[in-house]
Amino acid sequence: MVKQRKKRNPIKLFHHMAIDVSDMDKSIDFYRDLLGYKLTERHAASEVEAIPVELAFLRIQENHHDLVLSHTPGKKYRARNEQDNIEGTTLHHHIAWECQDRDGWLEMLDRVKEMGLEIIRGPVVHSPYDPRGDGSWGENESFYVFDPDGHRLEIFCDMASIDEDGTFRSFGGQRIEEAKVIEV
Repeated sequence: MVKQRKKRNPIKLFHHMAIDVSDMDKSIDFYRDLLGYKLTERHAASEVEAIPVELAFLRIQENHHDLVLSHTPGKKYRARNEQDNIEGTTLHHHIAWECQDRDGWLEMLDRVKEMGLEIIRGPVVHSPYDPRGDGSWGENESFYVFDPDGHRLEIFCDMASIDEDGTFRSFGGQRIEEAKVIEV
């Protein structure tokens, strides 16, 4: 059981993530082409003594960065393999991007197909309540692809919101009375 927290949360939002990549140029191009990122800054490894990795700061709009790519010179990178799913170091499961609306999501689906990327899951409606749903959670529509290093990326739209009483509200505005959050 999750412990209820009564204190005010000083965190505003999740801001960015840094991921390790095997080929900086290839990864920058991929995130530019698929998601429209712009390069804010790029820095060589050890440009600052305390930072021994190459970094690229990417943004979608006005933030300095929304995604950071990191590359370690001299590291022997390898592709993920099936054994990594059974034993190996911990990794993030996926990174997700929300589209402005369903039309934008459909544009992204077309872009993925034009780029020749394999859709590894979806399109799917994450929902145990929506008749189109697959029984999973989040009340949104999404699909998943891999980036050049095997990071799983989710592109989604129409995420549910949570009312003050903890009831889910679909993107279309309907309360889903049987769906409640654990913590209000």
